[in-house]
Amino acid sequence: MTDRDDAFDPSLDPAAMRMQYRAEGLAEADLAATPVEQFARWFKQAATEGRLFEPNAMIVSTADAEGRPSSRTVLLKHFDEQGFVFYTNYDSRKAHDLASNPYVSLLFPWHPMARQVIVTGVARRTGRDETAAYFRTRPHGSRLGAWASAQSSVIASRADLESAYAELAARYPEGEPVPVPAHWGGFRVAPQAVEFWQGRENRLHDRLRYVARADGSWQVERLSP
Repeated sequence: MTDRDDAFDPSLDPAAMRMQYRAEGLAEADLAATPVEQFARWFKQAATEGRLFEPNAMIVSTADAEGRPSSRTVLLKHFDEQGFVFYTNYDSRKAHDLASNPYVSLLFPWHPMARQVIVTGVARRTGRDETAAYFRTRPHGSRLGAWASAQSSVIASRADLESAYAELAARYPEGEPVPVPAHWGGFRVAPQAVEFWQGRENRLHDRLRYVARADGSWQVERLSP
């Protein structure tokens, strides 16, 4: 046994942690005509209730050419009927995965509301004009960060990262335009299926999934929890 502060505490057994969900349910009759319309409803509630730190945070899961998965949290920056958009370094692991395997899953974990949304679809790069328009809206420091960080690459130290940032800050002081890096841009995920999960009592959750039909319409399925 050990007396270290980070030793296993039997009172914090994850198997014994249980929450009883008591939220209202989700019925087929409550759904919007399209998954993006339904997402807009839930996203508005998630953004205005005030209990979520970043309601636009989503877990992006990809797989490489050999099928090895990886996940990370990314911020949603736009959505419409064409899909869900996020931005990243095109030399990152996720971008390399998507270059060889464009199928992706987006998970919005809205725990305080006992809700989650899962989007599965195909990711394609956004156009450079769209990328540039968004890049210009970013805070100055974030624009510098897109240049300073060779995302997903191994670096020797934090000091190296901060040194690279400092050099860029000297080259592009506050107020100076920062060019869009060629290695940075957006992905738009065109949904093929979107599942809306609402927690219910006794683990009898509501799971309603929109599935795209060939003619562009949507079929709604209820999944067993």
